[in-house]
Amino acid sequence: MFYREAGQFKTSYIADSQIFPIRQDRIGMAVLLAVAFVGIPLVGSEYWFSAILIPFLVFALAALGLNILTGYAGQLSLGSAAFMAVGAYAAYNFQLRIEGIPILLSFILAGCCAAAVGVLFGLPSLRIKGFYLAVATLAAQFFVIWVLTKFPWFSNDSSSGVISAQKIDLFGIAINSPVRKYLFVLAIVCVMALLAKNLVRSSTGRAWMAVRDMDVAAEVIGIRLMQTKLLAFAVSSFFCGVAGALYAFCYLGSVEPDGFSLDLSFRILFMIIVGGVGSILGAFLGSAFILLLPIFLDNVLPPLAAWLHLPFTNATVSHIQMMLFGALIIFFLIVEPHGLARLWQITKEKLRLWPFPH
Repeated sequence: MFYREAGQFKTSYIADSQIFPIRQDRIGMAVLLAVAFVGIPLVGSEYWFSAILIPFLVFALAALGLNILTGYAGQLSLGSAAFMAVGAYAAYNFQLRIEGIPILLSFILAGCCAAAVGVLFGLPSLRIKGFYLAVATLAAQFFVIWVLTKFPWFSNDSSSGVISAQKIDLFGIAINSPVRKYLFVLAIVCVMALLAKNLVRSSTGRAWMAVRDMDVAAEVIGIRLMQTKLLAFAVSSFFCGVAGALYAFCYLGSVEPDGFSLDLSFRILFMIIVGGVGSILGAFLGSAFILLLPIFLDNVLPPLAAWLHLPFTNATVSHIQMMLFGALIIFFLIVEPHGLARLWQITKEKLRLWPFPH
C-alpha cells in the first residue's frame, strides 16, 4: 500500500511532465543520492571505491552512451571502446600540451573529440543499417587502436603507447584519494545521466525513437535522417569519450591502446542487453550486474567446488563466467528483451496494485 498514486494530483503541465511524477520515486531517488554521496563515503573501504564503485560508474556512463545510440536511435555499434580510447588519449594530451587547462574542460574537449570521430564513423549509417552498420562501426575499433599505436605523438612519444594520466586538480582541490575520485566520478555521472534523461524526453529523443522504429516513416513525417542519426552518434561518442577519460584518470591511472580492445566493446554491449535496451536505468543495472557477477562467482564457486570435491581452477571459474554471460544474454533476448529495467518496471506496476490481484 506504500506505492500508490492516490491523492497525487497533477495540476500543471510541469508537474505532469517531470522526470519522477510519483512522490515515492522522488523520495527514493533523494535517498539513493544521499546514500551515494554521503553514506557510502563514510563507511566504504578503499577496495570498494577503487575496484567496484568507480569502474561501475565509468562503465555505466559508457553503457549509457551506447544505449542512446543503440537503444534509442536503433543504430548498432561495436566501437564503444574505441571512442573511450579517443576520450582517454585526448584528455591526456589536453592536460599535457595546454598548460593550466581545467580538468573538467579537458574532459569536455575529450568528449568532443570522441564525438567528432563518432560522426566520422557514423556516416555509413546514412546508407546501411543493422548488421552491416555494426561491421562498419567495427572498423573504428581497429582504426583508432592502430592510429594510437602507429603515431607516438598521441602517447607523448612512448614506444609502447602507454600513457600515465596526470594528477587531477579541481578548483585547487587535489583529487588524489579513492573517496575523492569516487565523488568526482559520481558527480559527473549524475550530471550526464540527468542530461541524457532530459535529452531522450525532448524532441530530439522522440526523433531518435521514430528513426529506430521505422526510419522511412520518420522521414515521411519530416524528420531529417542524416542529422538525427549523426547527432545520435555524436552524443553517444561524447558520453563514451568522457567515460574513457574517467577510465584513464580516475580508475586505472595508466592505460594502453590494447586495453580498449574489442572485448571491452562487447562488455559494454552486454551491459545494455542485460540491463535494458532503450532505458537510462538499464545502463546502471547492466553495469552493476556485469561487474558484480564475476566477483560473486569468484567468492562462491571455489568454496562450492571444494564442498563438492570438484577440481575447479581459476581458468575453470573464468570459463564458467563466460558461459553464464552467454546464457544470460540468450535468456534476456528470449524471455525479457528489455532486460532488468523492464523487470523493475513490472515490479513497480505490481506494487501500485498490491495487495489487489488486478
